[in-house]
Amino acid sequence: MMTALELSDPAVLLYAIAVAAASIYFPYLFVAYARFRIGYDLSAPRAMFDKLPPYAQRAAWGHQNALESFMPFAAAALIVYVVGVSSPWASAAAVTFVVARWLHAIFYILDAALLRSASFVVGGLATLVLFVLGLLAA
Repeated sequence: MMTALELSDPAVLLYAIAVAAASIYFPYLFVAYARFRIGYDLSAPRAMFDKLPPYAQRAAWGHQNALESFMPFAAAALIVYVVGVSSPWASAAAVTFVVARWLHAIFYILDAALLRSASFVVGGLATLVLFVLGLLAA
């Protein structure tokens, strides 16, 4: 019998997709906080961007980047899931992507450009590994 920490490889893929989808909105919490602080303008919410402090502007960019990187990851993870790859490599790549994306958001907000770029590359490589594993098994 499996414990909560002993998920099957296919379960890890599905949980990683769900966590990555929810994580898209993590940076946006900082944007929402900043908008609340400066006064939210319901008539022109996008026009407020220039009034946001730099950390919130970076958080908005991090949110946009999370949306862009989620789509290829979800496609790759679903390919691996659908073709039935059950591999520790697939699980490790999925978890690596999620961790890299959390770090990417944090480094974006903190303006740590080199670390942000490194975490972006790691997340991209994790997605590439999933695509390769899925295509090899197809």
